[in-house]
Amino acid sequence: MPPRIAKLVGMGAFGAIGFFIALFGFVFWLSAPRAHGGIDSISAIVVWISLTVVLLALIALHVVLGRALLDLSRGAAAEP
Repeated sequence: MPPRIAKLVGMGAFGAIGFFIALFGFVFWLSAPRAHGGIDSISAIVVWISLTVVLLALIALHVVLGRALLDLSRGAAAEP
């Protein structure tokens, strides 16, 4: 992969983390219990915990991939 493309994709991986956090905030807001109906508090907590686990896994994956791509763009040898 050319270094310029690797740097662009690596920075995009870090930019996607911001999107994940914004999406989590939106789903958190949507699933919040309301006074006039909607989801109950126990179900909302289950949603928040499960989404937090998925979000943390996606963030960790994007950090690892982004760092590897940025290292590749600087000329570091790719590890198998």
